[in-house]
Amino acid sequence: METGTGQQPPRVDERTPNIARMYDYFLGGSAHFHTDRVAAEEFLRVYPGNTLWAQHNRSFLGRAVRELCELGIDQFLDLGSGIPTVGNVHEIAHRVNPDARVAYVDIEPVAVSHAEYMLRGTELATITRADIRLPEQVLNAPGVAGLLDFTRPVAVLAVAILDIISVRDPHGMLATYRDACAPGSALAITNGAQLAMTDAERAGIDQVMSGTTTPHVTFRDPAEIRELFAGYTLLDPGIVPSAAWRPAEPITDEAARRSNGYAAVGIRPS
Repeated sequence: METGTGQQPPRVDERTPNIARMYDYFLGGSAHFHTDRVAAEEFLRVYPGNTLWAQHNRSFLGRAVRELCELGIDQFLDLGSGIPTVGNVHEIAHRVNPDARVAYVDIEPVAVSHAEYMLRGTELATITRADIRLPEQVLNAPGVAGLLDFTRPVAVLAVAILDIISVRDPHGMLATYRDACAPGSALAITNGAQLAMTDAERAGIDQVMSGTTTPHVTFRDPAEIRELFAGYTLLDPGIVPSAAWRPAEPITDEAARRSNGYAAVGIRPS
């Protein structure tokens, strides 16, 4: 297994809450510190629906990966992959195609360390510590370039990440990843949105996040998300609440709105 940069990770900041570790807490994991738990509990106090939001994001990821595998895509670049938990991309993909390859990328040292441990002895999945906002560095990292064949289709996954990173030109960033991928490649996105969330809950989220390593949360509406898919053709049902993207069972509009986020998958035309 490659770890990408070959550099020693920096000292972990245990004093400042980190969204990757908080997300792990929301999903019932154990890779977090006291400060993360405190921030996560405050997050849940101001926005009790966040656990459901996290579950919907994770469920969408699983459905999207399975659908893309069924379409014949067998390579995945998971941007901002976070701390490993049940239902990781390579586990889902390998149930459909045991030969699928998955390159995980994250900048958080704890996430990378846990992924390194989880992927020991696995030749078809790697973890790279890198900043996804620097796509050239990501694409040229050994753990990415050494695993994925960009002359064949690659699915780029940006799930629960674009809304928490600060990037001047997200369209240009995604376009760089898109242009590195062959026709037939895919892009999957989720992004937070105020659907069933109250104004008070949104204000509470902003307050909690202001004290973390990712202090800004960018909600996007369907038109803004559609712009991120420039150069892609959206798969049905298009941009919808994440719980409503090809659900295993029918879901009501009211339940879908409790996703408080949109999801979509696009294919780069041949």
